[in-house]
Amino acid sequence: MPRRRHLLALAAGLAAPGIALAQPAWPSRTVRIVVPFPPGGTTDFIARLVAQRLSATLGQSFVVENRAGAGGTLGSDQVAKSAPDGHAFVVSNIASHGVGPSVYRTMPYDAVRDFSHVALVAEIPSVLVVQAASPIRSLADFVAAAKARPGLTVGSPGNGTSSHAKQELLKRSAGIETTHVPYRGSGPMMNDLAAGAVDAIITTLVEAGRNERFRLLAVTAAERVPGWPDVPTFRELGHPELVASTWFGLSGPAGLPAPMVERLNAEVLAALAHPDVAPRLVETGSTPRRMSATAYTAFVAEEVRRWAAVVQAAGIRLD
Repeated sequence: MPRRRHLLALAAGLAAPGIALAQPAWPSRTVRIVVPFPPGGTTDFIARLVAQRLSATLGQSFVVENRAGAGGTLGSDQVAKSAPDGHAFVVSNIASHGVGPSVYRTMPYDAVRDFSHVALVAEIPSVLVVQAASPIRSLADFVAAAKARPGLTVGSPGNGTSSHAKQELLKRSAGIETTHVPYRGSGPMMNDLAAGAVDAIITTLVEAGRNERFRLLAVTAAERVPGWPDVPTFRELGHPELVASTWFGLSGPAGLPAPMVERLNAEVLAALAHPDVAPRLVETGSTPRRMSATAYTAFVAEEVRRWAAVVQAAGIRLD
């Protein structure tokens, strides 16, 4: 069925008397997309790209609201407790819906059951980074340095972040010990690396990828990233456990009507392929993946299981 006819059929289904919606048509007013982190970061950038396209195609404003706090769980919980009428969504992500459920001693929501997971929007690989002037020029050099000098420092944007968890994966895979240095965000961490105050960091490709102050040693993508063909993957260097992206999706509260979820999934996938969006995602090192709502729900559940094992083994816990 052509896409236009498919969307018209879904729209008709949303207005059918048998579907219990708060409004006879959707969307009937402004739709909120909560970014559970401060403005200006990768999550915020991706959310605004998609919101702009959804506003254009669905005839109502999709506005981004930043509700930062508690590793992304504060804004996520707000949406989880919203009415399932299709007017509140959150940018679900590896922090709030992958690592967080195992890191925090108490969680205000279940990352799978308390949400209607709509679509995976973007996956961005992480990179192991050193200062450009560092004598460490490769992953092999890094491992050798860590074995020769236990206590080599590796920074992350904070305790319990996905970067912290990936550092633990690297330690286990390479058989090394490093000292984790948590920062309050990526900015201070990257400034300290440039100044030589920390030996290495793990961060997203979009944050460090084209900074001449840094040298990228290895990337967590499954294959080499097109914009960075000279950066090897951890997998090709013998560390297949380090295939681990930083991911961002769109989720609403549990109980959203299935036709609404299907329609929004189709619109998000169309937005990701749009010429105003796709090239800008590629510039960040994002890997677009066309995933159904059902597949995204399974993806989130698997991420929760995967990171629970890492967090438990490393003993990472936050109050």
